[in-house]
Amino acid sequence: MNSSSPPPDRRYLLDNARVEAGERFTWMAELFDGVTRGHFDRLGVRAGWRCWEVGAGGPGIPDALAAAVGPTGHVLATDIDPAWLDRHGRYEVLRHDVVADPPPQPGTFDLVHARLVLVHLPDRDRALATMVAALRPGGWLLVEDADTELQPLACLDETGEDQRRANRLRRAVRELMTRRGADLRFGRTLPRALRAAGLADVRAAGFFPFGGVACDRLEAATVRMVRAELIAAGLADDAEIDAHLAAVDAGALDLTLAPLISAWGRRPEESGGIGRR
Repeated sequence: MNSSSPPPDRRYLLDNARVEAGERFTWMAELFDGVTRGHFDRLGVRAGWRCWEVGAGGPGIPDALAAAVGPTGHVLATDIDPAWLDRHGRYEVLRHDVVADPPPQPGTFDLVHARLVLVHLPDRDRALATMVAALRPGGWLLVEDADTELQPLACLDETGEDQRRANRLRRAVRELMTRRGADLRFGRTLPRALRAAGLADVRAAGFFPFGGVACDRLEAATVRMVRAELIAAGLADDAEIDAHLAAVDAGALDLTLAPLISAWGRRPEESGGIGRR
């Protein structure tokens, strides 16, 4: 091994500090918030619950949780960069690194939730342990992450050069993510990971977004966000990116995303009694 080789770049590729981050949060909320709220309903989130939203990004899910738990509950929304969260909203905002920092208020949360967070973290096991440690006995952990190896294409119907270009660029973005430490197969491992973390009653479900304005706008924001990195890595050039963005704007690509895998499990009761629900 060459001792002069630079260390791998583990910076988060889709940095919240970028102006496009707000656009991405808007369109991810359009695509996924309904799915996530459905899981909250399944787990029985209601008035009085204490909830921790990990890597919250935008305000959509913290707002939804605050509405569900009401004034008798509490919602903590954390992010390594909480710039897009409302510090004057109905939830508490805290800067927090789920890998490096200890769990806030350990052993007290009825629900801990993270969406599209762990897939980007090289030390996922530590992050998962931090979230489990924050749960009260009987509390639920819900983790939702993509699995781009299950469906790696931007265009399933590759009928022409526009679609082929879209798929080339999707492969390039996936390569950048891999270089930054993302695990593109992580979604499928979630049930096993939750069981290994000591959770009980583990279940999972999948959601596959396909077509429509939200997929188009999320694609455009993401490609603009990583444009400089794609070019610097030699994975694409300006002309190819410009042509792709023009095709996205034309609205004829029928873009899709990787499946979102949602998995949930419950921290076992410590003494066999009935926990607060």
